[in-house]
Amino acid sequence: MNGILNLYKPSGITSHSAVAAVKRLFGAQKAGHCGTLDPMAAGVLPVMLGSAVKLSEYLVEHDKRYRASILLGVRTDTQDVTGTVTAKYEGPLPGVAAVRQAASRFVGRIRQTPPMYSALKRDGKKLVNLARSGIEIERESREVTIHAIDVSARNGEIFLDVCCARGTYIRTLCDDIGELLGCHACMQALERTAVGRFTKDDAHTLEQLRELDENARAAVLIPTENCLDFPTLSLPPFRERLFRSGCEIYASDLPGQTLRDGMLYKVCGTDGFFAVGRAGIFPGKNETCEPGLAVKMVKFFG
Repeated sequence: MNGILNLYKPSGITSHSAVAAVKRLFGAQKAGHCGTLDPMAAGVLPVMLGSAVKLSEYLVEHDKRYRASILLGVRTDTQDVTGTVTAKYEGPLPGVAAVRQAASRFVGRIRQTPPMYSALKRDGKKLVNLARSGIEIERESREVTIHAIDVSARNGEIFLDVCCARGTYIRTLCDDIGELLGCHACMQALERTAVGRFTKDDAHTLEQLRELDENARAAVLIPTENCLDFPTLSLPPFRERLFRSGCEIYASDLPGQTLRDGMLYKVCGTDGFFAVGRAGIFPGKNETCEPGLAVKMVKFFG
């Protein structure tokens, strides 16, 4: 069973538990996900099954979209409402216009200090485990990119709709906005609405999957090659055999197809997609030939 499932993870379970449930439902030998969601968070969690687990390094680079509810006036040790309150603001709370103005300061390339309650590791130990033992260590800030933040309000609740690159902590964004406003804040709820092309509208819940028979479940899997945003390169049988054996295939041997130095390609053969290749400059075909542009396999999918 190979392919990618666009799963809608419910709040209250870990990403690991969600993937384990999917693995059992599909009877997959291998399973993985890209982009951990905290237990309290719900939303899009792409799950890779079988040979598709090799896609992880490509999918983690996709931008993500979140909808967060921000609670003003309270700061916690986890930066969300599941944690212990460490500070409260007793004065009048700012309105949505002030939150919108503060949030705009965090759009672009910014420095963000990862929270202690995170899966990041220091000397082989997860920060969250250190935090639960009462240990707090210095963390270096790191650069993250936030493309856009839209602030809205409904029934007295303030929401942040965030589009960002990998590595961005929405909990930390809420905490930082609260500190900039001078009133404290923490994250009240979080939903991931998109990971690249995977959206909430197209996601499947565990309950929906359990109601499907085996064939219907298999039909919801997205083929591995459909999730790669690379141009396609088609190899004739002889070149395919050489490529599979580890040889580079030169542009001069691919009439009608164009290679660009450094670009990744979905490589297809007689039976369709089977590998990812990277174009580059390689030594000539023999001692008398000049170096030339060619493509070589970097990831085999079968």
